[in-house]
Amino acid sequence: MMDVTVVLLGGNYASTALAPVEVFHSAGQLWPALTGGAGEPAFRVTMASIDGGPVTTAYGLELTPRAALADVAHSDIVMVPASGLELDAQIARYRELFPWLRECQARGSFIAGVCTGTAYLAEAGLLDGRQATTHWALGDAYRARYPQVDWRPELFITEDRHVLCAGGVFAAVDLSLYLVEKFCGRELARQCARSLLVDMPRTSQSGYAVLPLSRPHGDERIREVERYLAENCARDLPVKHLAERACMSPRTFVRRFKAATGRMPGQYLQLQRIGLAREMLEASTLTVQQVSERVGYEDVAFFRRLFRRVTGMSPAEYRMRFAGRPAVSNPPAVAS
Repeated sequence: MMDVTVVLLGGNYASTALAPVEVFHSAGQLWPALTGGAGEPAFRVTMASIDGGPVTTAYGLELTPRAALADVAHSDIVMVPASGLELDAQIARYRELFPWLRECQARGSFIAGVCTGTAYLAEAGLLDGRQATTHWALGDAYRARYPQVDWRPELFITEDRHVLCAGGVFAAVDLSLYLVEKFCGRELARQCARSLLVDMPRTSQSGYAVLPLSRPHGDERIREVERYLAENCARDLPVKHLAERACMSPRTFVRRFKAATGRMPGQYLQLQRIGLAREMLEASTLTVQQVSERVGYEDVAFFRRLFRRVTGMSPAEYRMRFAGRPAVSNPPAVAS
């Protein structure tokens, strides 16, 4: 039986601590109990706080651990939950956590962080030179704060040399099932997921992100071009045309646009179009072909490939997930 320690931190999101407890507790036990078979637990789970005392979540729910961190002599897996957005205050509050995490890593533990919990791993130095993920909205801030980490916020789960990360609060379920599959095999993980009525681990969070196209900047001419792009993104807008609107040569315009926004004009336009397409897929009954044409792509196959590259899913999958209805590939036939 493998030992799992779930760290409890004050101000946390309870589901990022409790979901792993329930997934690991269910693995090997719940499916046999539901289907009349004989099972045995695959994991032994312990909840531990810094000092062994209870902690209070961000919304007042009190969680009581079974141990203090110092009482945990061995753990095969350590899970660190999400714990609010006030990172400086939380890091100052939980400084005792960082040496403990380093000790666990030195003893061979797999260390896993969920959502903002990945910042604790970075603060402890466990992510230096490693690939990691976090909530999509925090990617830029974490890149600036921890530049030695290879942040991949488009991913739900990363694993790099015994250190794992998950992006988003409910990615705690995905990460836990990922670890069940890693250590106990796919069939047991599938049984666990089916008994809990959850999906097997997702791979991408790009479809959930509403990423800003441009970082803040003070180049007013480029901001004017951005406003123009937002209003006319479905049109054919070559660089020469955009440069003329900005009263610059094409070469100067491309250099200024990249310096201001962090993106090349063509990439920026593509993301603008995909953003518009997402809105149409969520809010309208237009076919995928019609959406493709309305955002500026006559080649629907190219549009589908681009949409998947940006969001991690096809237009049909996106509409099913975010609009709750199937995407229509072709218009319905009209009876004569």
